[in-house]
Amino acid sequence: MKLCIIGTGYVGLVSAACFAEMGNTVTCVDVNPAVVEKLNAGSVHIFEPGLEPMVRHSRADGRLTFTTRLEEGIANADCAFICVGTPPQPDGSCDLSYVRQVAGEIGRHMQKDLVVVDKSTVPVGTADEVRALIDKELAARGVSYKVDVVSNPEFLKEGDAISDFMKPDRVVLGTDSERAAALMRELYSPFARTRDKIIVMGVRSAEMTKYAANCMLATKISFINEIATICEKVGADVRDVRTGIGSDTRIGYQFIYPGVGYGGSCFPKDVKALIHTAEKAGVEPKLLNAVEDVNARQKKHMAGRIKEYFAPQGGVKGKTLALWGLAFKANTDDMREAAAISIVNELTEAGMMVRAFDPVAADNARQIFKDNPLVEIVDSQYSACEGAQGLLVVTEWNQFRNPDFDKIKSLLTAPLLFDGRNLYSPSFMAQRGFAYFCIGRRAD
Repeated sequence: MKLCIIGTGYVGLVSAACFAEMGNTVTCVDVNPAVVEKLNAGSVHIFEPGLEPMVRHSRADGRLTFTTRLEEGIANADCAFICVGTPPQPDGSCDLSYVRQVAGEIGRHMQKDLVVVDKSTVPVGTADEVRALIDKELAARGVSYKVDVVSNPEFLKEGDAISDFMKPDRVVLGTDSERAAALMRELYSPFARTRDKIIVMGVRSAEMTKYAANCMLATKISFINEIATICEKVGADVRDVRTGIGSDTRIGYQFIYPGVGYGGSCFPKDVKALIHTAEKAGVEPKLLNAVEDVNARQKKHMAGRIKEYFAPQGGVKGKTLALWGLAFKANTDDMREAAAISIVNELTEAGMMVRAFDPVAADNARQIFKDNPLVEIVDSQYSACEGAQGLLVVTEWNQFRNPDFDKIKSLLTAPLLFDGRNLYSPSFMAQRGFAYFCIGRRAD
């Protein structure tokens, strides 16, 4: 099948690479010439395990090409996927300007019948708007090509996106067109060989499914973080509580790991967007508002515990904190809505210096904190600890799971460790002589 992927961001490039891997001919379109040039040179501009070799392989075989010209991309395409960004606006709604721009360009340049697929995360009703914009351009040209607009939300986890795409839990297709449904079933059939994973529903239901899924997962995260906060106050251990509730199959263990709150490009944006959609429809989304409030509080939770610890020592001003992990989660360089940003800003506003390390997000972090003289981004996890008064672990990178604790102890001015991901055992840390503080357990 001949595909056009419009937008080579996280969703677009992963989708293009995986479709090409299955033998389709894919043309990617991006408005940024520098990005296209880099991709044509065989390297990718985003960090995702396994993505670069997959892109290189399909490009070398001629199944994957890159261009800045949309008319070139859709000239012979059977399907055109809209994978552009939908950033949040100040009121929480999605900025659909890129989607609208692409829809207009498709209408101006398409030369045959086409299935247009909304892969970007968009509010309910967007597919109807895209269809109207395309039809308007076709009418202006005096042509009458057949256009079907399908909602096909993505459910990719950053850091494991290739596996999620190649072996999906489900493929949601929103369409009322039998023609479009048949074409999309054919396209996705190689990804659903073991069982029928394709779910066809109405367009608006598919658009809502994406938001409902992410908001449900965000709710689980905020719930366990709320429980963790209560545990700290009453003397319970959230690790035991998690085991107790996770064993209930109706609840399960996934997404009930207490930590520093959710971040990234999806959960924060999608919760805000669904709140906006609900309020616009006249519904007060009390639960979603609470999910967002708890998460905002949780992002600053460890900063508060650090301030409390140093309060008897004259506060955090003038002291240095070593910080491991800046990305919002492991296996990505994505710092959008990362908890590390909230923590660093909270502590540096109080006068604390932060020396931080992240194995892949360092360059992004340097841009974010470039105007903060109290922040230093270093290239070694252990150099971050030199002369610092304590260490905070924010991101659960594998290299942080079993570090050299003796070396850490020798580099810090005192054996003090704050664990924002509950990576270590309190009893083990006590044996190593550390003052240790984690999430959801009262300090002894």
